[in-house]
Amino acid sequence: MKEQSMSQLRIFSYMPSARVYKATIAARLCGVDIEIRSASSPDLKDWLWDFDARPLTEEDKKNKANARISHTGFKSVLYKTDGFLTAHPFGIVPAAFGPDGKVGIFESNSIMRAVARLGCRESGIYGNDPYTASRIDSYLDASLVFARDSQIYLLALGNKVVTREIYNSASQAFGVYMSAIDSALTSDAAFLVSDQVTLADICFACEYAMFSREAKRGEILSGIGVQPITFETAARFPRAIGHFEQLCQHKAFSSDLRGFKHIFFDFADCAVLIRPVVWHCFEHSPLRFWQYFRMIG
Repeated sequence: MKEQSMSQLRIFSYMPSARVYKATIAARLCGVDIEIRSASSPDLKDWLWDFDARPLTEEDKKNKANARISHTGFKSVLYKTDGFLTAHPFGIVPAAFGPDGKVGIFESNSIMRAVARLGCRESGIYGNDPYTASRIDSYLDASLVFARDSQIYLLALGNKVVTREIYNSASQAFGVYMSAIDSALTSDAAFLVSDQVTLADICFACEYAMFSREAKRGEILSGIGVQPITFETAARFPRAIGHFEQLCQHKAFSSDLRGFKHIFFDFADCAVLIRPVVWHCFEHSPLRFWQYFRMIG
């Protein structure tokens, strides 16, 4: 018998996940109770993918009807129930469910929207009128173009198969996305839409946080003769990065994003950390400096 969730929304996913953080941040802002069932990404192969997700038992492994060919980010067989695939026809995570497990909600922006709709209307995080809500949707839809290239790039980095072509596509998508965000944040605009935090700000912060993980793969990137795309980001997109930094300090964001705040750094900013004679050797070669920084750091 399928259990009834005591929360308003249950999410099954690997963690940590900046895309799940879209939902958890929104939930704090609008007072929604959500439940997260999770494991690390490599460990999800040892879980039963279901509304009642749990670690696999030996009996589960004998049930070959639930064994499915994996895709997008997973290389092994995954165990997904028929109920899971009925609720989630694309068979991906994060996977959200209503309290009875019958209604599945997929894609991180849609899950975040569900949280906002479940929450207090007075929160304003999804706008207070149809026009503002639609403008928020515009930012969420625009992020999907960037997210596609971001996912391809990060998976390639994780599997150590990144190429110049994948890198260049991600770099172009990143530049287009960040330029638009930077332009939207004029001197008198504290947030992307209206005068408060909305889903547009949450989406931006989480997508940037996830992309910034590339900085941890500097050795792989140097192997193909490039530097992290987020190198010198603050100089290129000062308003966007300033906004990200401010959001990271917001109480609704900080518990999820505190670990991302200092992943990126600027080439120019790093000059103050090393002796002038060393800086002089690298000031015209960000890539060589990145290699040096990785060696001593």
